[in-house]
Amino acid sequence: MMRPLDNNNYCVIMAGGIGSRFWPKSRTQCPKQFLDILGIGRTLIQQTFDRFRHICLIENIFVVTGDDYAEIVAKQLPELPKENILTEPLRRNTAPCIAYASYKIFAKNPNANIVVSPADHYISDDRGFEETINRGLQFVKFNTEALLTIGIIPTRPETGYGYIQIDTKIGENPLAVNEVTKVKLFTEKPALEMAKMFVDSMEFFWNAGIFLWNVKAIIDAFELHQAEIAERFSEGKNYYNTPEEKAFINKAYERCPNISIDFGIMENYADTYVIPALFQWSDLGTWGSLYENSVKDENQNAVAGTKVITENTTGCIINADTKLVVVEGLKDYIVAQSDNLLLIVPKANEQNIKQLVNNVKIQFGEDFV
Repeated sequence: MMRPLDNNNYCVIMAGGIGSRFWPKSRTQCPKQFLDILGIGRTLIQQTFDRFRHICLIENIFVVTGDDYAEIVAKQLPELPKENILTEPLRRNTAPCIAYASYKIFAKNPNANIVVSPADHYISDDRGFEETINRGLQFVKFNTEALLTIGIIPTRPETGYGYIQIDTKIGENPLAVNEVTKVKLFTEKPALEMAKMFVDSMEFFWNAGIFLWNVKAIIDAFELHQAEIAERFSEGKNYYNTPEEKAFINKAYERCPNISIDFGIMENYADTYVIPALFQWSDLGTWGSLYENSVKDENQNAVAGTKVITENTTGCIINADTKLVVVEGLKDYIVAQSDNLLLIVPKANEQNIKQLVNNVKIQFGEDFV
């Protein structure tokens, strides 16, 4: 028998990014969180919502997104109450986004326990995810001053992720693999040699960017470490969950700093913990990470599209919409087609895509980005 969901458990899904590294599939008008980038019949935000509806009541799930994406969120998540779509007038990174949702939820339920998650991550084991999140929610329910994050045991020296250090070696301490552990240090995206040292030391997790806390704890953390943001959103206590909320938020964001929750809060707050993920995870931040999580053919090509022909082609990711795409003689390339756009770039050079998008914007305007 399925256990009843806790009325005090809430979820905040962050869905405001533009995913420029997935250009030309991900574009400003329809970023990657709204795409079925894996070709499984559900977009990334729909998959995220599907996971959390087994953890929280649907009326306790909130999506924070940009003003321009409110309509697409409502279309892709028709079960979500319209009032649970929180829209930002400006991009101000994750700290203001989380502050907005937290103060609004506090106005509804000061006993809330919240899990915050990006909308565009790939998680292959829903059962392991559910178990991890429920463990985390139980922890913050009874440790009401703690901030908790999800840690991923690293499999390679990745320079694109943040790292979380603990006081013991992961492989030698069963608690570090299975239970909540105190955080010693947060480190943002290291250089390759440093990343190698982190992985070899067995003292570091990858930071998945999924957070859990009691609503009072995160508000206290904002008041302590981001007083300006706390002041902005605490002023709205009489406006949250009323028709005046949107007008208040529009003004509040104009005065908000642009800062991440990691840099603004987590790296400074003393009472931080990490719980290891009992699931496989990818942030799907690049074409390379999509390739790693895609089904390959006999030539190690990851092909998405109904009209793709490959000859003497190996190790490529080929993602096409409706065009007929024929590829011959390529090795380890990205070939991505969407509408009237085509990208062909070596997988080893995908870090250049953001700059390529910027060049397109300069030469041909906003319509192509």
